[in-house]
Order: sequence, then C-alpha cells, then structure tokens
Amino acid sequence: MERAAGLWRLRQLYPCLPGIKGRCCAMVRATVHAGSVRHSSSGLHADEEKALLDRIIRVDHAGEYGANRIYAGQMAVLGRSSVGPIIQQHMWDQEKDHLKKFNELMISNRVRPTALLPFWNVAGFALGFGTALLGRKGAMACTVAVEESISNHYNNQIRALMERDPEKHKDLLQTIKKFRDEELEHHDTGLEHDAELAPAYFLLKNAIQVGCRAAVYLSERI
Repeated sequence: MERAAGLWRLRQLYPCLPGIKGRCCAMVRATVHAGSVRHSSSGLHADEEKALLDRIIRVDHAGEYGANRIYAGQMAVLGRSSVGPIIQQHMWDQEKDHLKKFNELMISNRVRPTALLPFWNVAGFALGFGTALLGRKGAMACTVAVEESISNHYNNQIRALMERDPEKHKDLLQTIKKFRDEELEHHDTGLEHDAELAPAYFLLKNAIQVGCRAAVYLSERI
C-alpha cells in the first residue's frame, strides 16, 4: 500500500512520467481487491461455523426432546411396574437434564428449533407407548435402539468439532461427551434388562434406528 501511495505522489509531482498512473491504479486496485478477498473469506468462515453450530444444537435439542417423549410414553404404560423406577430415575431424569441444557444453548446461541417439534412430540410418545405395550423387554429394546443411534450421532459431532477448533468449542464438546456417555449407560441398562429377548428384537431395533436416522436428517435441515 505504501508503494502504491508513493507512485501516486510521483504522478502528482511529475505528471509527465510515463506509465506511473497506470501502475499506481493497478496496484491500488490489487491491494483493495486482496483486502476484500480476505474479508470475504473471513466472513464465509464465520458463516460456516455458525451454520455448523446451529445444526448441532438444533438436532440435539430435537433428539433430546424426542427421547423425553419416548420415556413419557413408556412411563404411561410401565410407570407402576417393576421397571418404572429404572426408566424414571435412571434414564428419564437424565434426559430431562439434557433437554434443559439444549434449551439453554438454543437461547444463548439464538438457534431456532426445528419446525418438526410438534411431529416429534406425537411420534416420540407413540413410539414409547407402543413398544411399552410389548412389555418390559419391548421398552428396553426401544431404549437400546434409540440410545445407540444417539450415541453414534454424538460421536460424529465430536469428530466434526475436533476437526474444526477443539479449544474454541471446548464447552460444547464437554457437554456432548458427557451426554454421549450417559446415553451409552442407558443403552447398557436396556441390555441388562433383557432388551435382546424382546419379540423380533433385531427387526424392531433396525426399524427404530432407520426412523432415528431420518429424524436426524430432517431435524438438521427443517
């Protein structure tokens, strides 16, 4: 920039010097253009970061909301059974904490929720209620399928954030890792309570996990 300014001053002092005006203008244009490109690249990077965080928070909020509705449906059927306290205290209470945290993150990061929340409200309750009608084993099979899907999804998010800037996203990473570990505990609890003995276990599990992947895809984008 200093060189361009110097050439411009020479042009003012010695207008008869050939070529100075053209070179000066060219250098000024090039300098301004380079600055614009750097600013544009920085803005694009910031937009990409915001879009990534929005997707993560939106879909995780939707996932925890859906998980709460699943446990609500299960408790409507099994609340007074021997497995009721396990669902209520060991799993549902933690899911409530997860949802509360993502509600806070939605507000602090100004992220809009997915427009599909009303649908997940009904679908989640119906899934929990329906699998609980199969008995304790059916409810636990649902838990295994859902929590395995959520854990895998959290692992994908952890890898994505680690590849970006782990220090910048430190707090969010810690939150996701903590919730991932608790979802894995729920998964193991389901196995300990005979989830694999549910009727048509593998068919039921695969069907639920296909639905979970579709829910993730839609909630990230809508």
